[in-house]
Amino acid sequence: MPQTPSNHSEKRDFIRMRIDTEVSLLHEGQVIAAVCLDLSSGGMQVQAPQQFKVGDHLEVRIDSDHPALRGLHASTEVVWIADQPAGQQKLGLRILAMH
Repeated sequence: MPQTPSNHSEKRDFIRMRIDTEVSLLHEGQVIAAVCLDLSSGGMQVQAPQQFKVGDHLEVRIDSDHPALRGLHASTEVVWIADQPAGQQKLGLRILAMH
């Protein structure tokens, strides 16, 4: 069951785009490989192999395969968590800043 500290009705305020792409999460000096499931202008949903907590701050990088396109680098905060099998988690991340 998802852990949510507050009502997240704003999740419908942004158009979500399914992308299913590899991302790198930077947390407390560690780089963790994960998968971004969807992305909007306000946040993203990520499948991660590590245990995080609501309120954790993560740097997210999505590299671009195309030389003419920059990748994405964002500062985010974990706003909800849904535990998955094998110790995985789905994370709801709010974008705090784009770099």
